[in-house]
Amino acid sequence: MTLATADVGVVEEERGCPSGLEPPADGARIDPAPFVRRINGIARLDLAVFGAKCAGCIRKIEGAMNALPAMQSARLNLSTGKLSLTWRDGGFAPREIVERLDALGYRAAPFDPEKVEQENDADGRRLLRALAVAGFATANVMLLSIAVWAGSDGEMGPGARGLMHWVSGLIAIPAALYAGRPFFSSAIRAVKGGHANMDVPISLAVILALTISLLEAIQGGEHAYFDAAVMLLFFLLIGRYLDHRLRLRARTAARDLLALQAATASRLNADGTLTAVAAREIAPGDLLVLAPGDRAPVDGVVEDGASDVDLSLVTGESAPAQLAEGGALHSGVLNISSRLVMRATKTTDDSLISDLTRLIEAGEQSKSKYIRLADKAASLYVPIVHTLALTTFLGWFFLMDAGLRISMLNAVAVLIITCPCALGLAAPAVQVVATGRLFKSGVLVKSGDALERLAEVDAFVFDKTGTLTFGKLRVANAGEISKDALTGAAALARISRHPLSRAIVAEAGPGRAAPDAEEHPGFGIEGTVDGARARFGRGDWVGVKSAGGGATEGWFKRGDDAPVRFVFEDRLRDDAARTIRMLRDRGFEVEMLSGDRQTPANAVAETLGVSSWRAELTPQDKIDRLESLKASGIKVAMVGDGLNDAPSLASAHASLSPGTAADASQAAADFVYQGEGISPIIEAVDISRKARRRMLENFAFAAVYNLCAIPLAVFGFVTPLIAAAAMS
Repeated sequence: MTLATADVGVVEEERGCPSGLEPPADGARIDPAPFVRRINGIARLDLAVFGAKCAGCIRKIEGAMNALPAMQSARLNLSTGKLSLTWRDGGFAPREIVERLDALGYRAAPFDPEKVEQENDADGRRLLRALAVAGFATANVMLLSIAVWAGSDGEMGPGARGLMHWVSGLIAIPAALYAGRPFFSSAIRAVKGGHANMDVPISLAVILALTISLLEAIQGGEHAYFDAAVMLLFFLLIGRYLDHRLRLRARTAARDLLALQAATASRLNADGTLTAVAAREIAPGDLLVLAPGDRAPVDGVVEDGASDVDLSLVTGESAPAQLAEGGALHSGVLNISSRLVMRATKTTDDSLISDLTRLIEAGEQSKSKYIRLADKAASLYVPIVHTLALTTFLGWFFLMDAGLRISMLNAVAVLIITCPCALGLAAPAVQVVATGRLFKSGVLVKSGDALERLAEVDAFVFDKTGTLTFGKLRVANAGEISKDALTGAAALARISRHPLSRAIVAEAGPGRAAPDAEEHPGFGIEGTVDGARARFGRGDWVGVKSAGGGATEGWFKRGDDAPVRFVFEDRLRDDAARTIRMLRDRGFEVEMLSGDRQTPANAVAETLGVSSWRAELTPQDKIDRLESLKASGIKVAMVGDGLNDAPSLASAHASLSPGTAADASQAAADFVYQGEGISPIIEAVDISRKARRRMLENFAFAAVYNLCAIPLAVFGFVTPLIAAAAMS
């Protein structure tokens, strides 16, 4: 029964789950107008929306926002609760946004990541307290119930049995009312919204079981079902808390990426003085000074100076680039070696980091719309169970003339015995076991549905630098270089932070730096080595007319000695070829996307046997390629480590990142694997597939169980207590 629900799940989810929050009074509504940002006739607003829980919530909220006139874009990120809105300024009053959210039952506030984090932590603490209370009540009430069962053959008199029932009630009723609040509030909002969700039959079963048990205790009856109510809540709360913990692991990457945007900058005034200004106050046309070690606060162009810069945010490659007057700078790019003066061309809201942040949030939002197996199965469960319980009550009350008590007991038994622990507990339990096994293998799983999504992928797309390679340059032709040349080049390189210099120093080992060595930004290093003037740097700077090919290289020349070529490469990971071969053996297509130049990208692709590859790609280019594959029906797993990979990781169907990756990339990925190689990817794939099979087996078992158990409950052969025990 629970397996044939994929299509229905989509329809049911469109309505959204209830928020569990009462709509705030008019006086409590915020006025969003002060928080609206306006640029060139376009208004933008970020709000924190509390109460959204599922893909249906996203569609409901985005649909209401997009219905506003002049609205251009409305995106809700479920993991952060951030609602990002863009509209044509003047099209409507910002207060209408909050009014529409209030009408849907969602609470809105100005977006503050720290407050959202606190709200999520508070939800976890509430669930944990509810679980603890339900566990305490279940243990104690079951002890009392065992005593009643043991004396059911006549050894326990009516007085003692009644006392046991009353003590059980004193424990169970307040515990159930407290522990059941997550279900009750959700069910109330669902009923008010004119539809039902999974929490409605759960709440009905608990409340009816408590009511009937209380009436039985008052009338001195033989059976009470307080234990069934608290035991039902206990097991369902286990599943809900486990699911909450898995969701908390999926932290947003956007916050980590925004940390790379400089908060302040040095603005160059007309009189030559410098003024410290907040990055958000920078306007196009402002002149800014970047010292070595500074990051560009906004996008712009170099007005004066030349320096090496770290473009890994843009290209993902570790080798620095040389920028001079007229060169393009992007926000977050690190200045390495020399002072630069740049002219801002954009504001912080339109900079590269802001664009990457929006791409990441768009990818995370698309993942939030993923409907999990349990949700698809649950969508059919609610109407069927309600219909069966009502039919059972009406049949026993009118056709069998069994009276209100017996009819109600049988209806409650139907509600309880069909309560979907396979949906509420078995799926999270499988996920927890699978994530535990992966953790022991060095793979961290950050969300429960990540396992399901990875099990569905058809192809793997790899970044090159830092993923298939180590992301650190080394001297590739060290065996061809004499010891004197290596030592001499290292004497110059020791004063520099340049990646090529660090690679030479690492190859040469400990030694002394040339005392008069001086770095010339964009060219190289010059100094005295063994009594002669020496240079290490660009070929044309040291006197080499023709530098070779497209390889990353540097040249060393001492005095009248012949120049010596140093070739640098990023070493492949030892298990890269084997891992790609194993992925192909499992039926996956493999592709490589790189921001590096054609020559090194081609060399890596040929070595690994990857026939489909692309180079010199921007972050947007990578996303466009993933979207193209998605449009052709291919579900892609992205593997990457660089800051520029974070948007691609967020937008892929599933994503993996090494533990050495940038924080933003780890946050955007569904899986983070440890170690020097990429072979943990194979373990993640295999366990994810096994977990999906086990979930489907659980749902199949639930279907068979329901087909057998429901008739017994309908025809009165099962009490609520037996139903709760069977359901558990």
